[in-house]
Amino acid sequence: MTAKKETRIESDLLGQMEVPMDALFGVQTTRAIENFYISGQLMSSYPNFIKGMAITKKAAAMANVEVGMITPEQGEAIMWACDQLIEGKYHDQFPIDMIQGGAGTSTNMAANEVIANLALERMGHQRGEYQYCSPNDVVNASQSTNDAYPCAIHMALALEHLAFMPHLEQMIASLD
Repeated sequence: MTAKKETRIESDLLGQMEVPMDALFGVQTTRAIENFYISGQLMSSYPNFIKGMAITKKAAAMANVEVGMITPEQGEAIMWACDQLIEGKYHDQFPIDMIQGGAGTSTNMAANEVIANLALERMGHQRGEYQYCSPNDVVNASQSTNDAYPCAIHMALALEHLAFMPHLEQMIASLD
């Protein structure tokens, strides 16, 4: 007999849903896992894309603190959470398919939820206590998926380019 995994209840506009208690992602990521398993290529397999999302979200948090859209406490916690992702931590918390409908909405929300839950824990709250740091209203403040997603792709491509450069330089040296 297998034991049922512990869950927490989260809500979105479509209603309530069980999310694994140990997950940093939330209800919208859980819906994306169920609805958009298309290619089998998971976001967790693309570390530079996750880092690109984190860089984008960190920059937005910095700007949002500066203009007063989010509190300094929220901003510090979000920036810390983004740094964790940039360092390569918690990438397993992105179990969504890279191919999906909606032009990156599920990807953007997955990043928002993971960052929000890490930030919540940093601030001393439980995962899912979004009244203190909402994925939508705080982590995603002043952003559009149509801006954040392409920006993250560009950041990921820049990171890939930087990783490729030493190999290119070695090839050039060999040819010389």
